[in-house]
Amino acid sequence: MLRTQKCFGGIILVAVALGLALIPQQASSRSAGNLAQDINPESVPAFHNTVPTGPLPTTLSPSLFTDPIAQNAYSIAARIKKILYQEPCYCHCDRSQGHGSLLDCYAGKHAAVCGICEREDFYAYEQSHKGKSAAQIREGIERGDWQGVDITKYESVLPAPAK
Repeated sequence: MLRTQKCFGGIILVAVALGLALIPQQASSRSAGNLAQDINPESVPAFHNTVPTGPLPTTLSPSLFTDPIAQNAYSIAARIKKILYQEPCYCHCDRSQGHGSLLDCYAGKHAAVCGICEREDFYAYEQSHKGKSAAQIREGIERGDWQGVDITKYESVLPAPAK
């Protein structure tokens, strides 16, 4: 009798484990509005699907920073605000600081001390110069392509953009 109970218990445990393994994990969902919702740790951080009709947040002046990488990051952010507004930030500052997109990192001093923000900014800049849309850039950021940015290219202050 004890042997039958152990066998039956083992079968139930295997069945439960198999059932849990076969249930698909919940995908991150995006709300019907502009702001993506951060539901679990693996979900995409906050971003906006479209550019607002009103003004975008102002980025801080690069001259506020002495580090050339930070200066370049803020200079670039000012040039591509519409794109950054539509990108998530994988330092998850949406949770810790209430940011709504990568652009918010550059409206304050946060990006100057965050290598993730800087790399994502440089990645967005490089991809936009290759003709990629904000949505295509976002797909690359979500894949982690920003991690491959060669940060050494930004160790010297970039020239001002041509007008």
